[in-house]
Amino acid sequence: MRFEISKVLDAIEGRVCTDPSLARAVLDLAEVIRYQDLDGGRPASLLRLGMVIDALSRELEEDSVQVYAVVHRALLSDADLTSNERMVVRRWADDGLVEVLDNPGDRMLEVADLLGLPVLSRVRFDGLRGRFPWLVEQPGRLLAPVPGAGGPAFIAHVGGGHSPVTGTRSPTGAKLLARQWRCPEPGCALFGGGGGGGAFADLARVERSPAGQPPPALRGGVPTCPRHGVRLGDGGPRPRTEVLAVRVGGLVRRRFVLSEEQPVVAGRAPEQDGGIMLGQWLNDEARRWISRGHVRFELRVGEVIVTDVSTNGSGIRPAGSMAEAARVALAPQQSRVLGEGDMVELYPGVQIGRAEELPTGAPFTPTSVMAEAPTMAMRLPRA
Repeated sequence: MRFEISKVLDAIEGRVCTDPSLARAVLDLAEVIRYQDLDGGRPASLLRLGMVIDALSRELEEDSVQVYAVVHRALLSDADLTSNERMVVRRWADDGLVEVLDNPGDRMLEVADLLGLPVLSRVRFDGLRGRFPWLVEQPGRLLAPVPGAGGPAFIAHVGGGHSPVTGTRSPTGAKLLARQWRCPEPGCALFGGGGGGGAFADLARVERSPAGQPPPALRGGVPTCPRHGVRLGDGGPRPRTEVLAVRVGGLVRRRFVLSEEQPVVAGRAPEQDGGIMLGQWLNDEARRWISRGHVRFELRVGEVIVTDVSTNGSGIRPAGSMAEAARVALAPQQSRVLGEGDMVELYPGVQIGRAEELPTGAPFTPTSVMAEAPTMAMRLPRA
């Protein structure tokens, strides 16, 4: 039982991030873990985060959906969580996967405003609708996770409906995300250079790419570290990025960020650090065709360059056209600029393109992060 719960918590860990390019919704972790009516279990459970993430994946019809979680510091010592759950949340904080704050306040809405993300919360935020008018003007930006027949579902606070709606980044958010920021506190997990864990997650164990930094908090118009409450230093322009997505069999399986800092290789099982592994989604024939490292993506002067590094070659679908006459062959070691709407096809049904240009949808459901959860932890309420 304990091993099964550890496995599902590891799976959930892969779905939390503070990367503004990958997060698909914002939530307050301390609130979500107390949605006791979702499973009828104990007062607080970290597994409920997985249930809400699964619901978001179903609504977006996309695998590997990630959320931006804001965490109250008190959660790190919450006695309603198991010791293992508290340790997991601390690890997430150590690695900068979540924001840990003494007083989260309206940080969740600030992040949603800066990044244009929907908010998953049962709180109505009536007193903040003047500051964040999209709470009313954009139905679907604020959704309440509620019990459903097959697991959690969403209901929009305004206008009803159940589909999350994404807005646009605010002008302020765009300006903040154009710069790198540095926190003067040593080893800050969000705006530091990484290096070693520490008490209450003040030291990051992993190096954070400047391209993946979260948005700073604004205090009196000054960019501030939300964790330490100190003014951030300007570290210069942030590296350019593009968000690419992998689609297999019509379903978007994952997104990844391509930056000017280093190329990214995608294939069956790339050996390079940071490579995009596709093998788990491929059938036997596709595994035989697609090389371990099949295509390499680079970002140069704002252009995405794709190079075939495989044995069998690839193809380009110009402007996303699936007509065979339109397909352009990409021979081994050949490079090409990825034009607007273009997709790289590694094998029929296996495509990679810009995330906003790659539609999703398939006659099967995304992989559940709760697949390894023990049955007794998944007591769903009767419809």
